Parts: sequence; C-alpha cells; structure tokens
Amino acid sequence: MAMLLRKLFDSASLKQRTTSTSHRHAPSPLGLFDALPHDILVQILRLLAPNDAAKLSLASKAWRSVVVSDQALWARFLQTHQHQPFDSIVFAETILASGYPLPSLVNQVPPLERVFSQRAQFPGVVIIDGGSGYCKFGWSKDARPSGRAATFLEFGNVEMPLYSRLRHFFATIYSRMEVKPSSQPVVVSLPICHYDDTASAKASRQQLKEAIYSALFDMNVPAVCALNQATLALYAANQTSGIAVNIGFQVTSVVPILNGMVRREVGVEVVGLGALNLTGYLREKMQQSNMHFESLYTVRLLKEKLCYVSLDYEAELLKDTQASFEGVEGLFTLSKERFQTAEILFQPRLAGLRGMSLHQAIALCMDHCYSAELAGNNDWFKTIVLSGGTACLPGLAERLEKELHSFLSPHMSNGIRVIPPPYGADTAWFGAKIIGSLSTFPGPWCTTKKQFRRKSKINRV
Repeated sequence: MAMLLRKLFDSASLKQRTTSTSHRHAPSPLGLFDALPHDILVQILRLLAPNDAAKLSLASKAWRSVVVSDQALWARFLQTHQHQPFDSIVFAETILASGYPLPSLVNQVPPLERVFSQRAQFPGVVIIDGGSGYCKFGWSKDARPSGRAATFLEFGNVEMPLYSRLRHFFATIYSRMEVKPSSQPVVVSLPICHYDDTASAKASRQQLKEAIYSALFDMNVPAVCALNQATLALYAANQTSGIAVNIGFQVTSVVPILNGMVRREVGVEVVGLGALNLTGYLREKMQQSNMHFESLYTVRLLKEKLCYVSLDYEAELLKDTQASFEGVEGLFTLSKERFQTAEILFQPRLAGLRGMSLHQAIALCMDHCYSAELAGNNDWFKTIVLSGGTACLPGLAERLEKELHSFLSPHMSNGIRVIPPPYGADTAWFGAKIIGSLSTFPGPWCTTKKQFRRKSKINRV
C-alpha cells in the first residue's frame, strides 16, 4: 500500500509539473482510477494526510471529484487535525464566521475542503483569557492553554496606572510564550466587571477595553479581538443566546446574552459568592474537625478533588460520604464536608452570608428576560451555561435544574437546560479559541491599530 501511495504522489506531482510547462502531454495513468468505485477512492484518501489528499486532486477527474465533494472526508480531517470537536467547527463556521451581527438563521455549511484549507494556512493566534482567579494563555492551534498567570486586574502593583499594569502583564505573557507581539493577532477575553447598565459602568468598561487595545497596539500587535468572558463561554457551548453563569473568584455573575450581545438593560445579576467563599467555608469545616494543614492551596485542592453538589441536601446528610485524597501535606479524609462546601451556593446562610442564592439569582434574571420580550421566541433565556472552576463541581448542573423547576412557575421552568462548563475551568479560553480558529479570522472579528486610532480620534472630536 505504501508503494502504491508513493506512486500516486509521484504521478500527481509529475502531472502538475508537466501541466505547468506544456498543454500537450500523455494521459495520466491515474486516469485509470476513474473507473474505481467512489467508496474505494475515499478509503484510499482516508489513509493520507490532508495535504497529500489535496495533491491527489490534481491527478485525475475521479480524485478531484472525491476530494472536492466529499464533505465526510474533510469532516474527518478537521476532527483529527484541528484539536476542536466537529460540532463546534460547524457551529463556528455557520454562525460566527461573518462576525457581528450574528445571523438570525443558521447558514449553510460551507465546503469543508475550503474551511480546512483556510484554517491550515493561518498560523494561529495568541489566546489570552483574563480570568477572575488566574489568567490562561496559549495558541489557538493547541489543544489547551499552555500556561497560567495572575489575572491582569491583579497583576503588578495595584497603585500603578491601569495602562502600565496591562503593558507589564502582556509583556510577561508574550515573554512566557516566547513569541514577538508583532507576529500574530490576539484574542483577549475581558473579565465580567462593571455590571450595571449605567453611564458610569459603561464608561468604566470602555476605559478598560481602550486600555487593553492601547497596551497591545503600543506593543505592535497587528490586530486585536476583545470579547467578554460570558459571551465566550456561551460560544464554547455552541450557543449564541442564553444565560451565562460564571462562578468567579470572588463573585458569581448571571449574564443574559441574546444573539451574542450582553443585554445589560435586562439586568446582570451579581451574587456575592465565589470560589474563595467555598474554599474558606471548607477550611472552617476542616478546622472544626481538627484537620491540620499549612496552606490554603491544600484546602483548594481538596475542594477540587473531593467536593461535589448533592441533589438532595437533607437526604445526603444521612449517607456515608467519606472519601480520601493524598496531597503534598499528607492524607486527608472528608465526609459531610464534601457536599456541605458547595451547599452555600444554594443556602448562603450556612456560611453566615446574606444575599441571594445562586438559583434565586438565575430565576430573577430569567424573569427579567421574560418581561423584556426581546425576541419572538421567548425561550432563549432557558439555556444556562456554567463556567468557572467551581462550576465544574460534580452535580451542580443537575441541582440547579432541580431548584429552578421548584422555584419557577411551570411556564417559565419548562424547557430549562443547564449546561456544565464544556471545557472545565478553561471554558472561556476555548470560546476565544473558537473565534481565533475561524476560517475567516481575523477579518470580521478584529480591530487593527489604524482602525482603533481612527475611532479614538473621532471620539475625541
């Protein structure tokens, strides 16, 4: 088989060279393949790399027909070479490829050979997810982030001007990635902050965004795409509309998004509960049980490895839930602490906290969305996408669905779907990767330095 494929490549190369030098040449022996059944040609092509398959399309009409028209062949190539699920690729190329405003109807899937070719030709982009606890960075061509750092809102000396901190932050990221800022565009996820629809909150969001653009363009980055984390989490779940729930480091945000746009006029709900509260509550419980540890990192690790969300809290109290994990500081065994830790998301009073529970905040946001009547289909807000490391706790999505069905009236709760973080703690990073991997990138999604300067100049007039 290897010898046969080598002859095919040689013949295809020969035909390409002779065609470029003369219009008159002997018929290619590969024309004999025109008589082979289509499925046999496909099986042969599936043994090849994509570039070799494209090369064979020059050999004969039969090869060309298969290579160009067989969507399944290129679907297979995309799945095996793009580090991205195929359904995510189809979602991106049919809905996100043209940029904003997003199409109201799903476009036809473009020829996958063209999609593969355009994606393969682009060298990739830098992806930086600002995060709320820590930042994730890496290449769009990679399967996952290559590194982590402090988030840029906490980077450096907090007394430094925002622009200076951002320059220091981005310079550190590029240094760790060992890449020149001028070599590639960048996709940056913006943290969910300044939640309100007030003029002052809008001005603060704009100030942060302009500072990010200025810092990157002053480092000679050729093009920048900056999108908020909530929208990117939705894209990672192959959704453009719904409610994005991000359990951040200090707070949890509940963000309504319609056709890729945050609807702040509807109302973004903020719960004063985050990963830090859960870690602190588990530490309390461990101290009450006379468990000794030196580092808060140990507590956080136990939370990630052993804790979960119970479907029925009262019933779970009656069960034997003991489990152990051995870390740097030794072996730790947790029992009821495993599910009591996350229960404060639903019963904040257990930790002495006042305010709304997670399901109450989501229900309030859904009620606002329903009352606003923003779309003909008033079920768009019934898709809820979770993101953030704490949102990865097993059982959270199921418990949320249960609580929302109990809390809301049937016409509001019917059709609710809670989607766990599609890519774990890196969900927003993967949402940015989806944008950076588009066959049309950077065109409709990026701002160049020239465009940014022109817009800034107009705003100052």
